[in-house]
Amino acid sequence: MPTCTKFEDLPIWLDARGLCKDIYRITKYDDFAKDMRFVSQIRAAAGSIMDNIAEGFERSGNREFIQFLYIANGSCAETRSQVHRAFDCHYISQNEYKNIVHKLINLSVSIHHFINYLKNSQYKGQKYKP
Repeated sequence: MPTCTKFEDLPIWLDARGLCKDIYRITKYDDFAKDMRFVSQIRAAAGSIMDNIAEGFERSGNREFIQFLYIANGSCAETRSQVHRAFDCHYISQNEYKNIVHKLINLSVSIHHFINYLKNSQYKGQKYKP
């Protein structure tokens, strides 16, 4: 795996950013936008995915990074659950629903693979460099 020097280079962060954009786009739809509490909740969960990836990366240690990736993955599941609810409330179309859920599942798998990579890595993080 190539070395990343900033979190903005991480494919999982880029995917999380794209998903966050998707969530902000769909929450602007008329019926959805009127449900302000739900809009706030789903936007926060989607933003939490990318924010926890970024924060964990900046901690400069694999153990802390892994912990933040687990939190990001939890936020990914929370967002996915909320997308199901948005579809059930008829706030989004079936195509949008399927597309976003598919992206969230793929991101969750990617985060999990990255966690396994870090767990098996001999490199323990920037702050542990001799």
